[in-house]
Amino acid sequence: MFTGIIEAMGRVSAFDAGPRGGRVMTVKSELPESSMKLGDSIACSGVCLTVTRLMGSSFTVEVGPETLERTTLGQLRAGGQINLERALAVGDRLGGHIVSGHVDGVGIIQRVTPRENAYDLDIETPAEILPLIAARGSITLDGISLTVTGVSGSSFSVSIIPHTWQVTTLSHRRPSDPVNLEADVLARHVARLLEYRGA
Repeated sequence: MFTGIIEAMGRVSAFDAGPRGGRVMTVKSELPESSMKLGDSIACSGVCLTVTRLMGSSFTVEVGPETLERTTLGQLRAGGQINLERALAVGDRLGGHIVSGHVDGVGIIQRVTPRENAYDLDIETPAEILPLIAARGSITLDGISLTVTGVSGSSFSVSIIPHTWQVTTLSHRRPSDPVNLEADVLARHVARLLEYRGA
């Protein structure tokens, strides 16, 4: 489990062919090697992956074919940047919201509107995810815990404070760029319960 509070940005130094149609991604980061061990979960732009190798300031993860297909990781190349968060430890502060690292789908940035003290983003959203998103509810965008400021038609909006803008990959995003979306896990389970009861 994660909280959506990004700890560091990592740079993809290699993205090689892996077993069974997957890829092996090597990431260089400022996270201390002593804080990770083999088998640990780490969220890479919102995608929960497993550390398979540690090499000083770098680590590797394996990205399966389904993850490549269903998230933005399939579009990554060497040199690309990703948001990083280590798994939540029992007793840590829950600064964002409960995040599983299981991406629901990919949204597309429609607009980026700079304001005096924020950046507003409008995100075009797949129809199957939109019912799980509510104004003033939580959403995870590329692994970042954010508050939904509005929902309209086939999109939703968020407002990014300057600090979050500067310390995450959002500052590199432009209109038409894809982003990983994870709806609030509580909304996901409530929707499934209502679907089951209505069957």
